[in-house]
Formats: sequence, structure tokens, C-alpha cells
Amino acid sequence: MAITFQAEGIGLPKIKKRETANWIKTVAKNYNRKVGEIAYLFCDDEKILEINRTYLQHDFYTDIITFDYSEEDTISGDIFISIDTVRSNSQKYQTEFMEELHRVIIHGILHLCGVNDKSEEEETEMREAENSALTLLKNSQ
Repeated sequence: MAITFQAEGIGLPKIKKRETANWIKTVAKNYNRKVGEIAYLFCDDEKILEINRTYLQHDFYTDIITFDYSEEDTISGDIFISIDTVRSNSQKYQTEFMEELHRVIIHGILHLCGVNDKSEEEETEMREAENSALTLLKNSQ
């Protein structure tokens, strides 16, 4: 069981790794899941666009791409996060950068736990799950 944080082409964001890993484990536990191998890779817009084109055949920028390798009740995956898009979204939605970054970090975990956001109804459920997880993080600080 390991949660790793790496960066490619950019500096690693100033997240509290141990605290963030514990938060991720708590959120997963709330969905009756255990954490297996989770690898976060923080990158720039160009890298995430390359991943989107290569693996998903999508030709657009995004803030996060999650590759799910979960088995049964153990979540595992590679989670790519574009710091460029997180930064522009924090400006667009008038939120603090770190809050937006934490929202995206947990968004990937929620996907691994089975929360989707394809339909409008699912998107609402995802936002509620993100907000609930962010409240957990704030209460633990």
C-alpha cells in the first residue's frame, strides 16, 4: 500500500504528503475501500494533453486523468493532474489554489471509489462528495 506524489516538467506542489495520504485513506474507507498503489503525477497542460491524446483519443486539456487499476475493494491507479489547469480553474471559480488542488486530488480518488460524473445527476453527486471530502480535510488540519 503506497501513495506517491511525483512531478514531471514542473515543481512538486507544496502539499503535505503524509496528511494528504491519510486523508485519501479516510475518504476511501468511507466508501468501504482500501488503498493499494496510488501514484500521483503532477504535470503541465502539454503533458496532460499528450496523455489525453495518446491514451483516451481526446484532443483537449483537462485538469485530471485517472487510470483505474482497482481490484475488488482495493483502489489503485495512476492519477495525472495538470497544475496549469488547476491554477486557471482556481482563478475561474475564485477559489484558493490549494483548495482547488485538493479538490482535484480527491476527485481522482472518488472516481476510483466508483463515483462518476458523466451525467448532470452524477456531476452533482461528485461535487457533493468532493465538498464532503474537503470538509474532512479542513477538520483534520
